[in-house]
Amino acid sequence: MQSIKNILLITGLTSTLVFGGCKSVLDINPKGNYSTGNYWRNQSDAVDGVTGIYNVLFEEDYTGFNEFVFDNCSDDQVRGGDHDYDAVIEDFSYDASTYSVRVGWRWKYETISRANNVLIYVPKITDIDAAIKNRCLGEAHFFRAFGYWRLLLIYGDAPIITEDDVLKSNYNKPKSTADQLRAQIETDLLAAADLLPESYGSADKGRVSKGTAWALLCKLYMEWNKLDKAVEVGEKVTTNANYGLATNYADNFKTATGNNSEMLLAIQTVDGQGSSDFITYHAPRNWNGWSFFYPTKGLVDEFEANDPRKNICIMQPGDQINVGTGIETYKADASYSGYHYAKFCAWKPSGGLDYSLKTPLLRSADIYLLVAEAKIRLHGAGAGDAELNAVRHRASAALTPVTNGTMKELMHERRVELCGENERHQDLIRWDKAGLVDIVAIYQKPKLAYDGSEISRGGKGRKFAKPKNYYFPMPQQEIDRSKGTLIQNPNF
Repeated sequence: MQSIKNILLITGLTSTLVFGGCKSVLDINPKGNYSTGNYWRNQSDAVDGVTGIYNVLFEEDYTGFNEFVFDNCSDDQVRGGDHDYDAVIEDFSYDASTYSVRVGWRWKYETISRANNVLIYVPKITDIDAAIKNRCLGEAHFFRAFGYWRLLLIYGDAPIITEDDVLKSNYNKPKSTADQLRAQIETDLLAAADLLPESYGSADKGRVSKGTAWALLCKLYMEWNKLDKAVEVGEKVTTNANYGLATNYADNFKTATGNNSEMLLAIQTVDGQGSSDFITYHAPRNWNGWSFFYPTKGLVDEFEANDPRKNICIMQPGDQINVGTGIETYKADASYSGYHYAKFCAWKPSGGLDYSLKTPLLRSADIYLLVAEAKIRLHGAGAGDAELNAVRHRASAALTPVTNGTMKELMHERRVELCGENERHQDLIRWDKAGLVDIVAIYQKPKLAYDGSEISRGGKGRKFAKPKNYYFPMPQQEIDRSKGTLIQNPNF
């Protein structure tokens, strides 16, 4: 993974670009007002314009926080914090006006809009190195796919806006079907993989690569139930040393080593310059955080006794935690469940949270396990052992190797390896659709605290309605703005 040093805020809901600043932007001086008539002149404009797409990832109502609220639906975590409206996400009683349902819509389309601008204007630039030009176009294709990927997972159906629509100012479009979204995502990711470099030097760490595109394409094919294709593109990641697993699991969650070969996409926060609120939402309140996400006993008990990932991932009562200025004892009353995610917390020696901790959005380990899953589902027990054991052995040589692994072992490994990384709810949905689990029965069970009691807030068993709750409703405000063009999702 790579580190981007200078992030610009470039807004482009239509074709106008305005340079400015906000709380999530690196510390730069505003550069004035621009339009498509006086921008997109040279290589510098192209690179800055693309970097502005990355900037959207900082947004609190997007990957900076809100996207992770949707995994409160899962059995792995319970909501904390003071957002009462998050309760309806957790218990599936949300509607089209729920805050968490509607606020992220804008930022997904902001990502898509900025990508469209790059795809329209960068091809016309002549004062640019050919390799940089291809990279810029590849990054735009990737992030347009990423925006549609998040729309697909959350809403199922959504409008597709491409370059042609921008040029014709054709924004009020009916929603496309989930399969049409999948086809658009596939097209963009194939283009991205063709255009992007395989790896980067230190000056460009943080930018997406061919491996990032292949990885997201693997995830798309798994969601699409195209298992053969998932294996084909997934192995482009698992067999390439550029995307190898980090030497130690913990390396992915340390400020000094977060940008390693395994980290295919992460938010490139820099303490004191630009950061998302991800770490703030995860850290305990008494140690500078806001305490919004709490692991459940079910997740904690899933770890094997000799799995070091448990202590890397989870704070438990009695744990000694280095909060920068000293060692503190974690106490059960720090959260409703008695746990916090340790993997998403870091403190500076001088005190306060260390915002240089990267927010992981896509790791190679995820792809190793998806390839293993696809092979098991295609060819039976044992077919995914190599990929399963690669992940387990990286965690600890003391973990017993899997032999003739089935979906049971695969599900276990994904749950512990990727805990808190916004995968569990989508995993359970994918497996339920394939008839591999009963998501209704799983979510009927209460969420338990460290002592085995039902968590006092958000712990009651929930009623998951199929197929309604596979997706969330389209935001009512978007339907209203469309004046009848957009039609609400079924069952809402």
